[in-house]
Amino acid sequence: MTFLTENHLYTPLEPKQLRQYIDSESIFLSHRRARQAASEVKGSMRWRPQNGAEYLIRQTVGNAQKSLGPRSQKTERTFAKFTARKNETTRRLASISTALEDQQRMNKALRVGRVPEIVVKVLSALERQSLADNFVTIGTHSLYAYETACGVRVTADAFATGDTDLLFDSRKRLSFVAKIKETDISFIAALRKADPTFRVLEDQKQTAENDDGFQIDVVRRSTVEGDPHPLKMSDDEEDLWAVQIDTGNKILGAERFSQMVVSPTGHMAMMHTMHPMTFVAIKRELTRSDWRDPKKRVKDGVQADLVEHLVQTHMPHYKRVPGGVDEVPPDERRRG
Repeated sequence: MTFLTENHLYTPLEPKQLRQYIDSESIFLSHRRARQAASEVKGSMRWRPQNGAEYLIRQTVGNAQKSLGPRSQKTERTFAKFTARKNETTRRLASISTALEDQQRMNKALRVGRVPEIVVKVLSALERQSLADNFVTIGTHSLYAYETACGVRVTADAFATGDTDLLFDSRKRLSFVAKIKETDISFIAALRKADPTFRVLEDQKQTAENDDGFQIDVVRRSTVEGDPHPLKMSDDEEDLWAVQIDTGNKILGAERFSQMVVSPTGHMAMMHTMHPMTFVAIKRELTRSDWRDPKKRVKDGVQADLVEHLVQTHMPHYKRVPGGVDEVPPDERRRG
């Protein structure tokens, strides 16, 4: 059955697709927890002879070493506890990874997902590098999270976009920089974990593009006191620069909307995006912006109507925007 809203159509997923999504989401979340537990015992511990004694050495994945003290009952307990936990988390992660692969195959067979494969790969790569919490997916691709949460499939007319915007949460910049240095990776290098052909455009330093023409724009909130400006994502000379948007603070000030999304091949990733009513408010303002391309203003209105309808019919608990995000500045233009 197809449902008609004022301007567009959406179709409910089939019952077997909904059941499969629920099953795969459960395994996916278990896998995330297992991976997090395993990350806490990355690296190794070993005993090293030194000056006639043995010292317990903690070595990180990056080969940094730290002495935890000479052999004693305390350090032996530390070593035993670490070894037992590492063995258990490794076993658990291997087991749940096998289950996750089974769910991926079922997702593909039942056509559960349709989020572009590259989007899922990028989100997964950021999560593997522990960078995902520093970004919010904004713009048209947010629709994938909303439709998935509602168990429906929106017509393709509401999408029609070849890029995605990632809003960098500059409030968490210090933790982001620490993680970048810890893993010794630039942001563009993290994106290349998803697709090695990503490169920064020479004339648009906020944009990474792959060989298929898919683009990722990195944006940030308008500069406030304490924010660096301009903002480069790392010290790597080839890395991206985040460009300001006026609605950044509004988006960051509202509740996040997080939803597992699925690609046509069955792969899964967690998408962190903006509160649906924040999305509606921004799109409404864009329809009234004189500088906006008229064709895009029509699409903005369609998307705003769609998400507002889904909130009314499927997500009534999101009717109010936490944090008082009820207005969006009319000027949504990006500023360098």
